Amino acid sequence: MALKIRLSRGGTKKRPVYAIVVADSKSPRDGRFIEKLGFYNPLLPRDHAERLKFDADKAKVWLSKGALPSDRVHRFFADAGLVKPIVRNNPQKATPKAKAQERLKAAAAAASAEAA
Repeated sequence: MALKIRLSRGGTKKRPVYAIVVADSKSPRDGRFIEKLGFYNPLLPRDHAERLKFDADKAKVWLSKGALPSDRVHRFFADAGLVKPIVRNNPQKATPKAKAQERLKAAAAAASAEAA
């Protein structure tokens, strides 16, 4: 049985509240779970005390048993110091491409020639 530590959605329409649960990876998102570890309320400000609460000791136990956290839960655990943060490859997609860089260099050269 593959275990996941993930978020289970609750609350009303457009007012989500998530429970941090340990569940079988094959069970539905809001369905059956094994244990509830805490909760997450994304509508509260980041510095609010009630935005995120979970039992770190229970989380350590489940991580030692082989439960894998989802990306969001992994970020929560990394902020709490339970796991190492994931370092992702973020390619520089926003940088200008080769032709745009050539145009920028030409414009800079023209501006420097004009100033001289």
